[in-house]
Amino acid sequence: MARTKNISSIEAQITKAQEDLVKAKAKYDAVAGNLEKLMVQKKEHQARQIMEAFIKSGKSFQEIMNFLNAG
Repeated sequence: MARTKNISSIEAQITKAQEDLVKAKAKYDAVAGNLEKLMVQKKEHQARQIMEAFIKSGKSFQEIMNFLNAG
């Protein structure tokens, strides 16, 4: 009888661990999604800054490309 109770206890622990894993994965997915969204926002912001600097510079597109390719 003690053996059956022990197996039931182990099965309960397995079920709990599986539930915890599902919750942890959902949290991970949410955090990863938020990080990806923030990285996209950062790149968009940087692109706008580059475009504003280009417009203010008065340089031609070719001059900017030559400068960027030289580095």
